[in-house]
Amino acid sequence: METATETEQNPLRDLDDLDAIRIPVEPAEEKEHVFRDYAAEARSTVREFYRLNHTYQTLEFARARRQEFLPGKHGEMGIWEAMEYLNTLVDDSDPDTDLSQIEHLLQTSEAIRAKGLPRWFILTGLIHDLGKILCLFGEPQWAVVGDTFPVGCAYSDKIVYSEFFEANPDIRVEEYQTTCGIYAEGCGLDSIVMSWGHDEYLYHVVKPFLPEAGLYMIRYHSFYPAHTGKAYNWLMNDHDREMFEWVRAFNPFDLYSKNKVKPDIAALKPYYEELIAEFFPAKIAW
Repeated sequence: METATETEQNPLRDLDDLDAIRIPVEPAEEKEHVFRDYAAEARSTVREFYRLNHTYQTLEFARARRQEFLPGKHGEMGIWEAMEYLNTLVDDSDPDTDLSQIEHLLQTSEAIRAKGLPRWFILTGLIHDLGKILCLFGEPQWAVVGDTFPVGCAYSDKIVYSEFFEANPDIRVEEYQTTCGIYAEGCGLDSIVMSWGHDEYLYHVVKPFLPEAGLYMIRYHSFYPAHTGKAYNWLMNDHDREMFEWVRAFNPFDLYSKNKVKPDIAALKPYYEELIAEFFPAKIAW
């Protein structure tokens, strides 16, 4: 007989039909707002953000940041404490919302909760952007937020504003500009150096506490060229492809839960404090 512990460690057994949990996406012409519409440029900061991001996100930069920001170097905080600390940040890469971070996190987790999904899934929605706390540790936004992509191999045209890579020094390194670059075909995403940002950072911070599916959601939720554009499939192994179904299931909750109706933070806080305590200690290393 399968135990509760075994089920928690193997969350794919919880939900056999991923299609049943996805948020239905209305055709663009039927929606008042088209999400991720970079051509419309809802906020003037977005294009400039991606110019900086694509110019300076090199393989050397990403490797150096991993060493500099390994968890544990920036003290200890609880999860809700980190959410409140982050709350002054507005993401310059996001054309869809200017809500505070805590409001976006609660919109995401509440959309997941409304579907009756497992508690680890709800919690993943609540914390998925907490890695943006890097901005408050002194990192510029172009090194924290926005879509992510592999470095050390050719850039896909599925990356938003891919034309800005012309200014990136890596584009002139022949070894980095083949399809697989410095990697082997099918090597698996765990062997890939991704552009540095909040996804990769938070993954390492919360790795001891969440099921693998939740960790994939956190680590790759901004990897739009792969989970939406279907690029970089050649770098994945079979396990990555299986787990990316969870990333794709999570993505609509992150994207389509954004709206102008602000959640009641005070009313929701007791529920989420209890949920956090189920998975996390009072404080964790950042």
